[in-house]
Amino acid sequence: MTISSKIDPFTLEIVKDSLLAVGDEMFVALARTSMSPIIYEVLDYASGLTDAKGNLLTQGNGVTGFIGMLTFMVKETLNKYPGDQLKPGDIIIINDPYQGGGSHLSDVGLVMPIFYEGEIIAFSANKAHWTEVGGKDPGSFTNDSVDIFQEGLQFSCLKLFDEGKVNEALIEIIRSNVRFPDLSLGDMWAQIAALRTGDRRLQELCEKHSKETILAAIDYLLDHGEEMARQELKELPKGTFYAEDFIDTDGLGNGPFPIKVKVTITDDEFVCDFRGSSPQVLGPVNCSYTGLVSAVRTIFLAITNPAQDVNDGVFRPLTVIVDPKSIMSAERPVPVSNYFETLLGSLDLVWKAMAPHLPNRLTAGQFLSVCAVTLSGTHQDTGEPFLIVEPSVGGWGASNRKDGESGQFCIADGETYNVPVEVAETRYGVMLDEYSLRQDGNGAGAGKYIGGKGVIRSYRALSDGQAVTATFGRNKFLPWGIANGRNGSPNEFCVIKADGETDGPYGVYPRYKLNTNDVVRLMTGTGGGYGDPKERPAVQVAMDVKNDYFTVEEAREHFLVEVDPETFDYKELPGR
Repeated sequence: MTISSKIDPFTLEIVKDSLLAVGDEMFVALARTSMSPIIYEVLDYASGLTDAKGNLLTQGNGVTGFIGMLTFMVKETLNKYPGDQLKPGDIIIINDPYQGGGSHLSDVGLVMPIFYEGEIIAFSANKAHWTEVGGKDPGSFTNDSVDIFQEGLQFSCLKLFDEGKVNEALIEIIRSNVRFPDLSLGDMWAQIAALRTGDRRLQELCEKHSKETILAAIDYLLDHGEEMARQELKELPKGTFYAEDFIDTDGLGNGPFPIKVKVTITDDEFVCDFRGSSPQVLGPVNCSYTGLVSAVRTIFLAITNPAQDVNDGVFRPLTVIVDPKSIMSAERPVPVSNYFETLLGSLDLVWKAMAPHLPNRLTAGQFLSVCAVTLSGTHQDTGEPFLIVEPSVGGWGASNRKDGESGQFCIADGETYNVPVEVAETRYGVMLDEYSLRQDGNGAGAGKYIGGKGVIRSYRALSDGQAVTATFGRNKFLPWGIANGRNGSPNEFCVIKADGETDGPYGVYPRYKLNTNDVVRLMTGTGGGYGDPKERPAVQVAMDVKNDYFTVEEAREHFLVEVDPETFDYKELPGR
């Protein structure tokens, strides 16, 4: 008889929920003690617990694309420090994209073994976007790097703490190589506080319920996750499904790069085969295998049971296959700063392959890109340097029963947020001229159900010598519609000079120089439509015009509805 079978199911369920609560508390602790808006406002981080083998038990996400990365961080730690090389009080720092880090150097992970009665029973781990890790550009992640060495400091699974003693030399290296050391080191200490919160709470659970009960509950949690996933898998359509698409550019002027997937679903397996996609490229859109797995985990969860608590048991039926050294399984030393564009492209392939067959679960295409922006310069009042680092919101695709959501983050950004206008204008040398929903003017996203609207966000420089780096993927290949719904619109940006001249639009641009009263106008895409636009009720089309979602001309051309721009009375045109 196993230990778990000796423990009553009520206790197992209580401990399971307690483990989930520990993960939640760790997540909140990090946000409340961090120094950077990218963490405490945007929530660009993840935290959680794994078992002693590195299997994920619970994870709190701001960024959905981090699902799976904590697992790989812990397993790399176990590979590098086998046997009894890990001690109580150790904390490991890791951001190596190819060996467990999984994203880019800016996302710094910390791992802490949790001991009880001399035995490792779990790991506490988190991963957070530091404002700075050095490298050639402010903000560290850039869109024209040619190797990993231009992108910042690399922490290849090093001991930040050794038996509770901090590695002062490593701290000094960080302090001397980043542009905003107070922010980066402040965020590091916030991550440490969150790890110790997890350690303390798990120790308390062991004291209350016994180590054997906790270990049994961990096994139960993983097995329960697998059982739930397999039940959902049986409800999915069976067969093989295909999709192809492109990554726009590598940031160096090369591209587009073809990517493809073959999804095979049986009663027992969900296999995503990306073989045949582009080899790794010169510019920084390469993604590591860890990033690819995290991408596929995200869409697998959306397809099966998005409300399910995430742990590694959930993903036991999932297999991810890819060629070595592909654009989505990159190997050292190719650059990876903008890995997220390929992570998202890979995720979107599975989405695109399955959406026509799962209309109640998957929408038409969304704007997809992180639409990452870094804007640096000198504050006009204080004379101090500032740095904005943030993602952008855009439009999601329509479904078979409702319009798409407007002004939301892409799927891999998950439950993140913009830096509030008030915070941006106070801390940074900019003014926000506009933050509005986008009116495309060309019928983008039209359908029986319309795609959600992208947004326009305009930053006005208040000092000379500022520089903006923007990476807006999905600039050339648009969010796709379904069932005769129209495609969405591109992500793009332009710069309106102080003298009124407009430059752009662009999809990707590094370090565009801004002087006082120059405005960078960021425009994100509208999502794809679902169904024939002529099937949209005319009264709703008139309301869309009233809400400035579509113009009178768009209503006439794409929906065959004539709308009076003054009264918003309407009539249907022939052909509806």
